[in-house]
Amino acid sequence: MKQVRNPVLFLGLLFLIAYRFRRWIIARILRLPNPTTNVSVKTGLHIPMQDGIKLAADHYMPSSPGTYPTVLIRSPYGRNADASVFGWLLAFMAQRFAERGYHVLVQDVRGRFDSEGEFVPYFNEKQDGLDTLAWLEQQPWFNGDVATWGSSYLGIVQWVIAGDSPSIKAIVPVITGSNLREILYPDGAFDLGLAMRWLSVFHYLDDYRTRPLLFALRMWSQIERGIQPAFEHLPIGESDALALGEPVAFYRFWLEHADENDEIWQQAMRDIDVSRVDKPAHLIGGWYDFFLRALLKDYETLRANGHQPYLTIGPWHHFNAMVSWVDLREGITWFDAHLKGDVSRLRQKPVRLYVMGINQWRDYDEFPPKATPTPLYLREANGLSLHPCDLSESYDTYRYDPTNPTPSVGGTVFSPWAGGAHDNRRLEARDDVLIFTTQPLLQPIEIIGRVTLQLYVRSSLQYTDFFGRVCDVDPSGRSTNVCDGLVRIIPGKGEPQPDGTLCVEIDLWATAYHFKKGHAIRLQVSSGAHPRWSRNPGTGEPIATAKTCKPADQTIYHDQSHPSAVILPII
Repeated sequence: MKQVRNPVLFLGLLFLIAYRFRRWIIARILRLPNPTTNVSVKTGLHIPMQDGIKLAADHYMPSSPGTYPTVLIRSPYGRNADASVFGWLLAFMAQRFAERGYHVLVQDVRGRFDSEGEFVPYFNEKQDGLDTLAWLEQQPWFNGDVATWGSSYLGIVQWVIAGDSPSIKAIVPVITGSNLREILYPDGAFDLGLAMRWLSVFHYLDDYRTRPLLFALRMWSQIERGIQPAFEHLPIGESDALALGEPVAFYRFWLEHADENDEIWQQAMRDIDVSRVDKPAHLIGGWYDFFLRALLKDYETLRANGHQPYLTIGPWHHFNAMVSWVDLREGITWFDAHLKGDVSRLRQKPVRLYVMGINQWRDYDEFPPKATPTPLYLREANGLSLHPCDLSESYDTYRYDPTNPTPSVGGTVFSPWAGGAHDNRRLEARDDVLIFTTQPLLQPIEIIGRVTLQLYVRSSLQYTDFFGRVCDVDPSGRSTNVCDGLVRIIPGKGEPQPDGTLCVEIDLWATAYHFKKGHAIRLQVSSGAHPRWSRNPGTGEPIATAKTCKPADQTIYHDQSHPSAVILPII
């Protein structure tokens, strides 16, 4: 075999060839259809809103002659590489759509980067989105058909206009949901971790333009260092200033309007009425994403109104890189089907789920697929069984101290590394965490759908929380979280029992999981997962101003009269 005489020249030639065919190489790596056209980009457009504010946008356009539909993407994270690393990713996505025959308009939302005005999350997006669509409809290249696409906040801004424009022909909301209140206050408890990390992202994005490499490498470590004291501080109404050095108006606005019946949340629900959305929708989510429950409710609403949305749920948390390529690939397929009539790559069944534990994709006609709700009963000696406890009295106790709150470990956490599946053994060693575990399984068990936990409890306080989590315990003893949820107890919440105990139901969210033979199923019970669910101080004071903490003495009953159980949707 001949040696390469000039390796530098050879490598240079390989680079030139790769660069020349880069679009096809990217298509092969990301499993996309081949590009059909070159792309030109017009940057720095200024689109007028009805109040005179101008929003900045970039227009990606196919170079080949013809008329093409449009993809609208609106973002608070920067629209191109000059703005942020998120903007670079968005520009990359826009290029992929455009080179397959779409006009793409990528816009900075109000008050972000080059767009004028003040950024107030959510509350300007409906009118600004509709004004942007009105501008699109006046452009000579617009063919009358537009689709919306994007993840997280980029999905929220889709929902807010999806039911109000005949020009919108399809939507792909990714790792997102329409109900803002549920996102900020899951199960009635404020998601302090989400709020503080999200505020910090905006704060540190300003560093990118002057220190891009430093930003990319250090942003999240800076964020985590900055917010840890804020997680420990009370009242949480001051946590923004502690972490960022200044108050953030919209953070304090969220806390001031904690009541779910507050008019601002009612108005938000009127602005995003999913029941009015009749556009073909493909919803994409992750089993460990904090948007999951809101996304599934949107899916259920569409189904209840006679529509057939597509649904894809993978093993992702909010930051998994893989979801980016799935949303791009599925977005192109969805838009080709509904804006161009090309259904050749559209899968036959509308629901595709990743079953964790066995690591397989499964296709179904609907979600959830048919399953058998099966209770596993809490037993004496930390047991969990198909058979209820036959003792007349059996219970476990623990003390929850809000000054040392039970932490959130893994799960639906807004963080690149803190979310998802984690080893829970250190958490389970705490005195304020109870565990109930089955014997090693003689046969595998597979669950798909919503998991619930019914507990019979007694607390020394009127205001307290109960948290439940299902874990998979492998033969080595590693306990991996599968799904979880919390209930916030206030006077009148739960079902009082004649003996003074309280029966509460906890939504442990949905999952798809295969417990292998030889593994065990474990249930955790505690009273917190801070800061994913902000700690309950136990006093009933408004969460924004509460400083005083009261410890709660908790009792979990599991006997003949109190059949506490976790209900699994077994396939």
